[in-house]
Amino acid sequence: MKILNLLYSTVQNKCPRCHEGQVFEYNSPYRLASMFKIHKNCSHCGLKYEKEPSFFYGAMYASYALTSGWFIVWFFIDLFFLHMETIYFAIFITLSIIVLSPLTIRVSRLMWLNLFNKFDKNYQKKEVTNF
Repeated sequence: MKILNLLYSTVQNKCPRCHEGQVFEYNSPYRLASMFKIHKNCSHCGLKYEKEPSFFYGAMYASYALTSGWFIVWFFIDLFFLHMETIYFAIFITLSIIVLSPLTIRVSRLMWLNLFNKFDKNYQKKEVTNF
């Protein structure tokens, strides 16, 4: 269940705690001028996304893992099926990493945010009863 919550929040650009508010200001990762613009708080539950200055530096590890995974998958596809020459494979991998970088950055930040904030379907009810 936790994996499904993480996937939903990451793919839909939703708050990891309530799954209602958006994390990034724009849904398209290829809007390069505003690629890093994140709301300060969730519009629905008020979760503060950047807990401390440079909070998302840790997302570089997730980005590295995603990029490495992409390379490994294509390496084995080439090794067993395509058999491209090395220079063509290197050009293909380089171009694909450049093209997928905005998407990788977005997914890694959402994954990092989900690592520290868990989905709670009863969050709104708990907040009301605590006052």
